[in-house]
Amino acid sequence: MTRLYSFWRSLATYRVRIALALKGVVPDEIVIVDLTTGDQHGEAYDAVNPMHALPTLVDGEGPPLVQSLAIIEYLDETRPEPPLLPADPRGRARVRSLALMVAADSHPLMVPRVREYLEHTLGVAEPARAAWCRHWIATALAALERRLSTEPETGRFCHGDTVSLADICLVSQVAGAGFFGVDTAPYPTVRRIAEACSAIDAFASAHPLKQPGAPATV
Repeated sequence: MTRLYSFWRSLATYRVRIALALKGVVPDEIVIVDLTTGDQHGEAYDAVNPMHALPTLVDGEGPPLVQSLAIIEYLDETRPEPPLLPADPRGRARVRSLALMVAADSHPLMVPRVREYLEHTLGVAEPARAAWCRHWIATALAALERRLSTEPETGRFCHGDTVSLADICLVSQVAGAGFFGVDTAPYPTVRRIAEACSAIDAFASAHPLKQPGAPATV
């Protein structure tokens, strides 16, 4: 039994959906945790993930798996084809560093719990909250562009000509840019790689706007 706790707008879950699709894993069950109505704070989900964050993956026996990058590396170790990390240590370090620029440095600053704290505890108005999100999205995009456009390891994808963990994170960042109205035109290398990924069915089918409950546009 493979069960994925998901929500269409969750960018972290988007990353895991891509990895599952690349590995040919179709979840037996998808449980929708609606982040807009507070499902993540309810007792049922608290028992699954005490951080009240998405995604969570249940894969057979054992406790639930949480944190998107940990889940993806677990999938890569238990379903090794196609590999999502390079074979060499330096290559793995580069791919992980690119991925973490999104998943650790940028994305956590704009998730619902942060926006809710800014609003309800600090009294930050919506225009300022949106500006906060756009700032951190653009900061990561600019850093990714600088690295990807100058480092010789960049190829058709973030690392050579094979999809990796870095590409999974990059496309989630580009999707987040779309959600918050950040123009990606200043980041042509990022856009080129995102477009190459979007031509792959595993990426296209996992897109947030193709999930249950998603609106036609954002």
